[in-house]
Amino acid sequence: MTSMSRARVARRIAAGAAYGGGGIGLAGAAAAGLLLAEVRLARRRVGIGTPDRVPNARGLYGNTLPTAGQPPLRLMMLGDSTAAGQGVHRAGQTPGALLASGLAAVAERPVELGSVAAPGACSDDLDRQVALVLADPGRVPDICVIMIGANDVTHRMPATRSVRHLAGAVRRLRTAGAEVVVGTCPDLGTIERVRQPLRWLARRTSRQLAAAQTIGVVEQGGRTVSLGDLLGPEFAQNPRELFGPDNYHPSAEGYATAAMAVLPSVCAALGLWPAEEERPDALRREGFLPVARAAAEAASEAGTEVAAAMPTGPRGPWALLKRRRRRRVTEAEPTGALGGAHSGGV
Repeated sequence: MTSMSRARVARRIAAGAAYGGGGIGLAGAAAAGLLLAEVRLARRRVGIGTPDRVPNARGLYGNTLPTAGQPPLRLMMLGDSTAAGQGVHRAGQTPGALLASGLAAVAERPVELGSVAAPGACSDDLDRQVALVLADPGRVPDICVIMIGANDVTHRMPATRSVRHLAGAVRRLRTAGAEVVVGTCPDLGTIERVRQPLRWLARRTSRQLAAAQTIGVVEQGGRTVSLGDLLGPEFAQNPRELFGPDNYHPSAEGYATAAMAVLPSVCAALGLWPAEEERPDALRREGFLPVARAAAEAASEAGTEVAAAMPTGPRGPWALLKRRRRRRVTEAEPTGALGGAHSGGV
C-alpha cells in the first residue's frame, strides 16, 4: 500500500472515530479472524518461558540528582503489555524504567514513574486507565506515554472504535494538563509463527491502525512515535535477540530499542530537547505536512514522530514530521517503590 493510499484509509478511519460509524467489511472480518487464530496459535506454540508477572518498575529514578526545590517529574505509562514490560524479568528492563532513567539524565532532575498499563489491554481499557491516572487532581503527571494497538488488531476491534478510545484518552489527559506521547501499533507481521499471506495482512492492518491512531492523537494535542517499522525490520532480522522467551513480547534489548525511539519525543514534549534538534531538517526529509500524509509516512518508518503544527491548511490540519536521532538509554532500577504490582493478563 502506498503512502497516499494509507493516508486516505487513515483519514476515513479517523473520521469514523470522530463522528461514529465505520468498521471493517465481511472480507476484512474474515481475514482478521484468521489472523487472530494464527497469532493465538503462535503464542500457544512458543508461550513457554514468559514471566507470569510483570516487573514492578514504579519508583523514583535519578534520586541523586539535584531538585532545585522542585518536585520530581511525573511519568506515567498506560497501555498494554508493551507499556507494562511483559516478557522481561527485571524492573530496570521495562520501557517505563528505561524512559524514566533516560528522562532523569536529560532533565538532570529525579523522575517519579507510575504505571497503569495492563497486559492484554485493548484501547477501550484506556478509559479505565485514564480514570486511575487522574483520580488525584493534585498529582497529574507531567508526561504520559501510551503504547497500545496490537490487541485491538488481534481481537478484531474496529479501527474506528480503537481510535475513538485512544483520542478520547489523549483529550482527557491533555485537558488535565499532561503532555502525551503515544507509541503507535507495532508491526504484528514480525511474529515468527505468523505465516504468509497472514504476515502481509498483519503488517498492512498494523500500519493502517498506526496511521489512523496518529491522526486521532495529533488532533487532540498529543505526539506519536511509530513503533511498527522500528520493531519490524529489526525484529524480523534478529528475532532471537529482540524477541523475548515467548517470541511474542520484546526482550530487554527490544524494549531498549523502543525506549530509544520514544525518549526524544518525551523530552521534546517537556521542552527538554536541544533547540537545534527541534528545527525541521530538510536533509532528513523532515517538515510540515497535512496530518494524514505525515501519519502515513510515519507508519512506514522507524521512530518517526508526528506532532501538531498549524491548525489549518489547504488540506486540513498540518503536522510536523520529525525523524529524531536515537540515543541509547541504560538499564536502571528504581530507588523506591510507589505501589503494588502491575495488573496481570495475557
